[in-house]
Amino acid sequence: SQLPDPAIEDQGMDYIRPLLNKYAAVCVRCPGYGTRTNTVVLIDSEGEVTFTERTMIDADVNQWKTSTYEFKLHI
Repeated sequence: SQLPDPAIEDQGMDYIRPLLNKYAAVCVRCPGYGTRTNTVVLIDSEGEVTFTERTMIDADVNQWKTSTYEFKLHI
C-alpha cells in the first residue's frame, strides 16, 4: 500500500551488501571480473562538456586507450 515499504526495504541486504562492497568500487580487480572502462563527464556552467573515457586494451591492466570528446550543450 505504501512504497517504499519499510517492512521489506532491508530485505536481502545481508546478501547484497557484500556484493555491492566488492563490485561497486571505483576500480574492481578480481579473477575473471574487473573494471575495463572508466568514464568521466564534466559539464561547466557555460554548457561546455568534456567526456573522457579510458578503456583497457585486450584485458591487459597495463594497456589503456584514452578518448576525449568536447562539445557544447544546446539548451
